[in-house]
Amino acid sequence: MKSKLTKLFQFMDTLGIGERDPFGNPILFKRIVMGIMGAITYNRLRFYNKMEITGTEYLEDLPENNVLFLPNHQTYFMDVICLYHIFFSVKWGFRNTIKFPIYLLAPRSNLFYVAATETMKNDGILPKLFAQAGAILVNRSWRAAGQDVARGVDVGAIKKIKQGLQCGWVISFPQGTTKAFAPIRKGTSHLITSENPIVVPVRINGFRRAFDKKGLLLKKRNTTLQVEFREPIRFSKEASSEEILKKIADEIGIEYKIA
Repeated sequence: MKSKLTKLFQFMDTLGIGERDPFGNPILFKRIVMGIMGAITYNRLRFYNKMEITGTEYLEDLPENNVLFLPNHQTYFMDVICLYHIFFSVKWGFRNTIKFPIYLLAPRSNLFYVAATETMKNDGILPKLFAQAGAILVNRSWRAAGQDVARGVDVGAIKKIKQGLQCGWVISFPQGTTKAFAPIRKGTSHLITSENPIVVPVRINGFRRAFDKKGLLLKKRNTTLQVEFREPIRFSKEASSEEILKKIADEIGIEYKIA
């Protein structure tokens, strides 16, 4: 555990005035958006429902960049928003809790998450605003406008995710969809073998019961929302795609199926 003084200097970092992230978003505006979204959603996670968080001790000594978080996926937005809350809290030195929202005063800025372009641009003002909090927009090759499609892979996706990893932590959902029992996507193993990040598997549960599909509306209160960070993994360069995907599927608690 880092000393209290070290933690103090860690969260009292620069506001990022005049700085931009790799995708052109002003750091100061990004932090403002994060703080506002955090304040809006805090009660839904902390009081309307019950949070059970485990494993944040694995996050405390992670490097500032080249870390890839791979959770299973239950809602469009609340999964990511909850992880952001936890990352902010860990930055302030709190372990396995979001009980102290003072962390919203200085949120971690080097966070990014992979999201479908159509989801962030076609679902109203809130997703468009939340996109400013670190969205890496990609075009899904298997789904568009609610329909199954077969189109070319977004060749720029890996490049954009690489930029995010070079700058900080990236959240990517290996299933690529919120559908229950969805298979894991091959692109996950390609990203890992290409960039060799530290991989942190994450198991989440309860979000599908508590929120609507988008994760913006409450569906059921008093639901236990579980977030479990698993031990970080550094895959060897010799690991096969099958080995990587099987390991990830097992760690995040989904059936091993490839799409």
